[in-house]
Amino acid sequence: MMSKRQLFPPPSKPNQAGFTVIESLMAIIVVSILMIGLSPVIVLSVATRVQARRVERATQAARTYIDGLQAGTIDFPLHTVTVADATDKKLFAGIGAPNSSVNLSSCSGNTYCQNTASESLYCIDFDGGGCTSDSPIDMIVQGYRSVPSGTVTSPENSYFLGVRVYRADAFSGGRTLTAGTQKATFTGGTGLSSSEAPLVEMTTEVNASQVNYQNLCDRLGGCN
Repeated sequence: MMSKRQLFPPPSKPNQAGFTVIESLMAIIVVSILMIGLSPVIVLSVATRVQARRVERATQAARTYIDGLQAGTIDFPLHTVTVADATDKKLFAGIGAPNSSVNLSSCSGNTYCQNTASESLYCIDFDGGGCTSDSPIDMIVQGYRSVPSGTVTSPENSYFLGVRVYRADAFSGGRTLTAGTQKATFTGGTGLSSSEAPLVEMTTEVNASQVNYQNLCDRLGGCN
């Protein structure tokens, strides 16, 4: 006859294997340290991608503006710079940044927000509804063109064209906009440039529909 001890063996002892509270805390601390070390890299990577997308959109805005001038679908900028000869490009490139106090509330999409002898600002609307000062997507193009000294400007003549593209939200809060490619591309290690600096800045030539030798001479200040 079997004894009770044989019929009912004692229960086995519980398994003591596993993480202790201290080990769990140490694992959390190690993971936290790793995440803190990696977070700047992640943030920089995301910021760089955002900035690259902004520059891509600004380049698209600049090309749209230039192509529109070439095709005659966009009026030429009234903001002019007198160029005595071809060596006067420093004066041409030294045009100051636009005034950020320009009111964008009545600025329709793909039209000039302002086009005067002192400032020409064109809206490139990416999200619909016109350019607004609270939109990081819409772009404002500053355009200015050369005028040969001693001649009357006219859209028939070819001219040098300066283009700077700013974010529309830079025209808010009384900010002081800046000019210069170096400021525009420098991110200070953050991946993002200052919103007050142009995303794109370029100089090109817009040719007249009928370019002739005299047009070229006039644009360069004479061919004596």
